[in-house]
Amino acid sequence: MEQHIKENKGTIVDVRTPEEYRGGQVADSVNIPLQEISQRLDELRSLKQPLLLCCASGNRSGMAAQYLTSEGIECYNAGSWLDVNAIKSQTT
Repeated sequence: MEQHIKENKGTIVDVRTPEEYRGGQVADSVNIPLQEISQRLDELRSLKQPLLLCCASGNRSGMAAQYLTSEGIECYNAGSWLDVNAIKSQTT
């Protein structure tokens, strides 16, 4: 997972609410709230995979990863957006 983030492989998808996302996010991430995942499958499929899912703690991104995996989308639960941001900032 860390390697995917460092090498910019895939797309970072933040599944927090728009309000949370506006409060701080990973550079170049896409905000698709957990409650919108099922309605936005086509959009998610069009993103560069694997999808690296993050949220506040890793709980919501874990739920999203389970669902998207069942839909045949390559994705990983990257946990907290703060952790993802820390890893990504090491590469810039």
